[in-house]
Amino acid sequence: MFAPAHIGDTRLVMLFADMAANQGADAFVRQQNAIIGRPDSRASLADISCPTMILCGADDQLSSVELHREMADAIADSELVVIRDAGHLSPIEQPKDVSAALRRWLERLH
Repeated sequence: MFAPAHIGDTRLVMLFADMAANQGADAFVRQQNAIIGRPDSRASLADISCPTMILCGADDQLSSVELHREMADAIADSELVVIRDAGHLSPIEQPKDVSAALRRWLERLH
């Protein structure tokens, strides 16, 4: 879940563990079943016609940068943002960088 730079960060690891524990095992099972059963929607990405930013962590092992790049390439005029030193949990690993990327993207829309 985390980038190598954050694997030893007890604060972040405990935050994630607490979030998982608060959701409980039943919620985890429901989430996994939803993920397993969802259709592959990559074919419909070309139909997206609104401003789109694809954001991911550079060290995401669950959803790779290559997968995010594939999505961005399929959506006309989308922007791919890769957050360094972040894994699958980029908003909690690099909150300032994620917020800055969102702020820049939103400002360009105006």
